[in-house]
Order: sequence, then structure tokens, then C-alpha cells
Amino acid sequence: MIVTILGSGTGTPSLRRSSCATMVETTSSRMLFDLGPGTLRRLVESGSQVNEVSHVVLTHFHPDHCADLVPFLFALKSPEWLTRRKLTLVGGVGLNDLLNGLTAVFGHWIQLPPDDIEIIELCDADRPSVVFEDSVLTFSRMNHNRESLAFRLESHGRSLVISGDTDVCDALISLSRDADMLICESSTPDEYKIEGHLTPSLAGKMASDACVKRLVLTHFYPLCDKSDIAKQGLKTYDGPLFLAEDLMKFYV
Repeated sequence: MIVTILGSGTGTPSLRRSSCATMVETTSSRMLFDLGPGTLRRLVESGSQVNEVSHVVLTHFHPDHCADLVPFLFALKSPEWLTRRKLTLVGGVGLNDLLNGLTAVFGHWIQLPPDDIEIIELCDADRPSVVFEDSVLTFSRMNHNRESLAFRLESHGRSLVISGDTDVCDALISLSRDADMLICESSTPDEYKIEGHLTPSLAGKMASDACVKRLVLTHFYPLCDKSDIAKQGLKTYDGPLFLAEDLMKFYV
């Protein structure tokens, strides 16, 4: 898998960091995990185009994670894209309500033909995973919002976990067990902990408990750029640790 950080920031506007988004490329798929504001620009800067995206996976529905869904769907209807891939849209409970609400505002401008889009709303606890052509997506509910999910993507024997937003959560440890890489939110320095989010040392502790092979911290509020958050993360995690930057690339 090729992993590109498209957005490493939050809802706070920043010239350095777009809001949350990660692109994952497998042999047959190009997936976007979250579409915060600025994602489409970063997507183009990375060398990709919207019509190449096969899957959009939303961890939850806060604006800094999904606000670019409207311009993304609008862009797919452009005559520029005479051919495009069928889109699979995945999210937690309320996904269909979200789309219906957006359609009520924007109408046919964001509606794709039924044959061009598959919507998977993960609201059934009896469905532990979704199988795609060359990958398997599993998920667990997180400690943040009612629809908040973390995802584990496995492809060709490799595993990647994306936490979305969460506070301390045993389910994230279980989902991340022995993963090759965990991309984990770390919103603020340790001394500025806020409810519903992690800090570097908390993220590191969960990664350590899960025996994660590599840890990437992301979802940084501007306070993080003024602190040594790598040092804080390494207090509880002794493996390779990276601080996400927009357009940073990893091979998993």
C-alpha cells in the first residue's frame, strides 16, 4: 500500500496543514479516508485526480473530516471526466441521512447515477468487515461521536489502521493489534488535553499496547507546532514514530 497524507490538520485554518485526509493506494484501488477542507487541492498536488478515486471512507461527519465531500461529488460530474471509476462511499450510522441532507441543499449537482455509486452505511454490528477487490476493511467504534469509526485496511498481507478522532479507547488497541502502521490522531500536546481527542503520549501508549510496528501522529492543532510532540509520543512508544505533514508519503 502507498499512503499519502493529504491533510494533517484540524478545523483551524492553516497554510501549513489542510484538514484531515489520507489517500491509500492498493493494486486496484485508490481510497480517500476523510475529506476535510483542502483535500481536493492536496489530491491534485499529489499527482492524482478525483476521477481516479475508487473509495471514500469517512471516519465521522465533523466538517474537518467531510466538508470536501460536496466539491468532490460536484467535481465528478464535470464534463472533464468522460470516464470515472465507480465510487464506493463508506461511513458510520447516519451516512445516508448526511447524503440526503446535502442533496436537499445542492440537488442534482452532487448526485451520481445509481450505477456509479455504492453507499455502505456501517450501522450493523453484525457486519465486522467489508471485502473489496484486493483488500479487507474492518472497523471499530471510537470514543468521539456516535458515528465515529476507526478503520483497519488489510491488503496483500499488510495492515494499516486509521484512527479518525477518538479519546482513549480499548477498541482502537484491539483494532490496531500488530498493525504495520497506525495513523493516529494527536490533537494537542500532553499539557493541553481536550475531551474526545488524544495527545502524543496517549496515542503512543495505545500504539505500544497494540504492538504497532510504525506510528504516525496527525490531526494537529497549531499548539502542536509549538511543542516537541515527538518527544512526548516517544515517552510511551519506542518504535518508529513520524509526525504527519501534508503530502508526506509512506509505503506499507
